[in-house]
Amino acid sequence: MSQAIVAIPGDARSGLLLIGDHASDHVPPDIDLGVPAAVMRAHVAVDIGVAPLARALCATLGCPGVLGGVSRLVIDLNREEDAPGLIPAASDGHVVAGNAGLDAIARAARIDRFWRPYHAHLAETIARTRPALLISLHSFTPRLATAPEPRPWEIGILYNRDERAARIAIPLLEQAGIVTGDNLPYSGKVLNATMNAHGEAGGIPYLGIEVRQDLIGDAAGVALWAERIAPVIAATRDRLR
Repeated sequence: MSQAIVAIPGDARSGLLLIGDHASDHVPPDIDLGVPAAVMRAHVAVDIGVAPLARALCATLGCPGVLGGVSRLVIDLNREEDAPGLIPAASDGHVVAGNAGLDAIARAARIDRFWRPYHAHLAETIARTRPALLISLHSFTPRLATAPEPRPWEIGILYNRDERAARIAIPLLEQAGIVTGDNLPYSGKVLNATMNAHGEAGGIPYLGIEVRQDLIGDAAGVALWAERIAPVIAATRDRLR
């Protein structure tokens, strides 16, 4: 299996498939990004807390998951193949020197090595398991260096054209006392590549969940938010069936 893929086992009869595009900070040893180690632990390189939260949610819900296995600075798996930011030369003020000079051959090789196997695996998994609901799990930083306005939401629900799951989940989250952003802090109408390709293109409902990173930065936070989010996911699935 490609380094780009981390599979979490689960029961397809759950009707759920969890996907975490930015769950890893891994950089293969033959790739030199020229980025300090401290930056590789930050939000520009990885969605902090997503990997343990994904595993906790899959365990609670009994569902399978697919996580991205390389850092978003190696290649951003939640971008279209021809998107300018697919292999970023900079992110939130940090220069990624090792990506800046990639020629067309090196760029194509990285896409072939990571992006295509990841999305082929997602397509195959979805075709085989036929989930009733996709869960797209991300996290967001409380404050960007390049746009320092605070982001007060605890969870954001993202969507593009297909709002079916979002319109169920947002009231449930609000009823649970969770400060919820409706297509905030990002808009799924702009940043939704994986769900556009594997959800909307096939008519499969999806729930795009962004959790604020400071809430899931340790084991206690992960456990608390898995407990809070899992019932909303299950209820959303049940109402869609």
